[in-house]
Amino acid sequence: MGFFTKDIKTMEDLLLHGLQDIYYAEQQILKALPDMIEKATNRDLAAGLNAHLDETNKQVERLGKVFAKLGKEPSGTQCPAIDGLIKEANATAGEIEDKAVLDAAIVANAQAVEHYEMARYGTLIAWAEQLGHDDIVRFLTTNLNEEKAANTKLNTVALRKGVNAKASNAA
Repeated sequence: MGFFTKDIKTMEDLLLHGLQDIYYAEQQILKALPDMIEKATNRDLAAGLNAHLDETNKQVERLGKVFAKLGKEPSGTQCPAIDGLIKEANATAGEIEDKAVLDAAIVANAQAVEHYEMARYGTLIAWAEQLGHDDIVRFLTTNLNEEKAANTKLNTVALRKGVNAKASNAA
């Protein structure tokens, strides 16, 4: 089912497609995070990414519950947006020699992913509420709140834990 194809006829179809999109995205993030953690040299950044890896596993579990409440099997549909964000993050990381600058790039790329997820979850919550799927809203809201918190932690690492300052002083 491609985005905005004739396979999407109703708002229910659109909700399901959006859920499949974020399910795929979370799966791709699970695959990408270990590499980001390995490349991070800032302790706080690595610890934060590692904690978010655990959260992402829980988010996937919650999405499984969402699909179950809708009487559907959990499944994903390819998401060019998340694929592009991850591809860009990998390409950027491959171009950076200085570890301090790499940490700043990892923060920026992780925040791009978080913002994508926040946008998706916010939309899915609005659609689920409109369609009367109150039984899935709390799962989606929990995921959204975790994404917002992860973004805030990334801001803290960049600004207060010195990642950006250290990167700006790199040769």
